[in-house]
Amino acid sequence: MRVFLITILSALIVMQGMDCLAGRTEYKLQPTDVITITVHGQPDLATKTRITADGYISFPLLGKVSIAGLTVPEVEQKLKESLEKDYLVNAQVLVFIEEYNARQVSVIGEVKNPGKYELPGEKDMTLMQAIAMAGGFTKFADITKTKVMRIEDGKKKTIVINVKNITEKGDKDKDITLQAEDIVVVPESFF
Repeated sequence: MRVFLITILSALIVMQGMDCLAGRTEYKLQPTDVITITVHGQPDLATKTRITADGYISFPLLGKVSIAGLTVPEVEQKLKESLEKDYLVNAQVLVFIEEYNARQVSVIGEVKNPGKYELPGEKDMTLMQAIAMAGGFTKFADITKTKVMRIEDGKKKTIVINVKNITEKGDKDKDITLQAEDIVVVPESFF
């Protein structure tokens, strides 16, 4: 019986570790995230740095390295390859996220609790989840003309979403994933 319990506990620990790794591989690093980088056997390369607004870090030997939008394993691989190209043999690079940037969305207009809401560190948030966080729609909301305003590639973009298609027709593809600094606008119905 004791061996059975130890086996079960070991399996649970391994599965929990796999869940952590799954989250670790999905999150894409963002400007203002703080990361710690270590290279096994190279204490002089240990670095704690904040990703700049334009997506770069400064790393010993390599200088300016673009990493925003990459996952932790992708950054580890990129640094490993760069270090092995000119400096080290079999570099073992480990990247750890110390601090996530303040990723927020604003929900304004005809919702019960308009305001700014934090996006989860390693998970996505959809339009409907943000509206739920804002307390849902008021009775005056025109849910057929909900807008998401965002900046993409330096240009303003407005996405109009008919929330009725999501709530009444079950069209979950219309429930878009929000990005940091998106503004959700729920207009007032005039009828």
